[in-house]
Amino acid sequence: MHIETLKIFCDVVENQSFSLAASQNFITQSAVSQQIRGLEERYGKRLLERKRGSVRPTAAGEILHNMSRELIHLFNEMEARLQGLSNVVTGSVRVGTVHSVGLYELSAPLKAYFADFPYVNVYLEYDRSSHIYEQVLRGNVDFGVVAYPTARAQITVLDFVTDRLVVVCAPSHPLAERTEMSLRELDGEKFVGFEKGIPTRLALDRMFVENEVVVQHVAELDNIEMVKRLAEVGAGVAVIPDKSCVHEVQAGTLAKIELTDLGVTRPIGIVHRTGKHFSPAAERFIEYLQLESPNRKTPALKERE
Repeated sequence: MHIETLKIFCDVVENQSFSLAASQNFITQSAVSQQIRGLEERYGKRLLERKRGSVRPTAAGEILHNMSRELIHLFNEMEARLQGLSNVVTGSVRVGTVHSVGLYELSAPLKAYFADFPYVNVYLEYDRSSHIYEQVLRGNVDFGVVAYPTARAQITVLDFVTDRLVVVCAPSHPLAERTEMSLRELDGEKFVGFEKGIPTRLALDRMFVENEVVVQHVAELDNIEMVKRLAEVGAGVAVIPDKSCVHEVQAGTLAKIELTDLGVTRPIGIVHRTGKHFSPAAERFIEYLQLESPNRKTPALKERE
């Protein structure tokens, strides 16, 4: 029995889905089903059952899942330690992140990293922030890079960078002639925002309450690209990270207005499982990310107090 089979089984249980497990492991759904059947034949027990459209483990499946997760964690630790004995940095690094971070904050450190470590593969897995913490704890990714990182049980947070937030709108919008404004001046404006529960949305809602601002949400989206597209066509204004609109401002499809308020920023951090032993490839990548941080400490893997 291969460790990959146990990982696929754990992915099915944790995602409650054969198709999602197949996507995560870059195989077909039928291959996942075949792996599960092999496990059930090996142990002579039914391991999974379908309930209300989702997949749940049986009592035997719960035992296998719990023990398999521990075995996978130990296997990953073993591989990381063995790789640490090599003088050549190789292998792969899996990073969980959101689109607004992966697309606009990771490109520069990735370019530098690939130039120095050409034998390493880096996989960016895009997901919601809440899911990224779960993936980190399960060991499905080496670490996550998220906005408004929060320390929690078994999660360590490392500094990365801080974004400035700016107002953007269509060039035809009345605010487009402005170069700067305060949050209070957004009161009553039609607003293209993020979905409720997304960390940037939660932070903006707090800022609006603190400044007695009420905006008219015309759309609530989970993708920063869609937020920009609606702002471009004049649906409303939006508040987004400065780095995410550089191309559109240069192309003239969006106008950018600086916010004069203090603290209108978006901190971004690296989150990982507390006590995790990183492979040399993952450790070097974190170091390259922290080169971007103005608060970088020595050694690179210095935890936030």
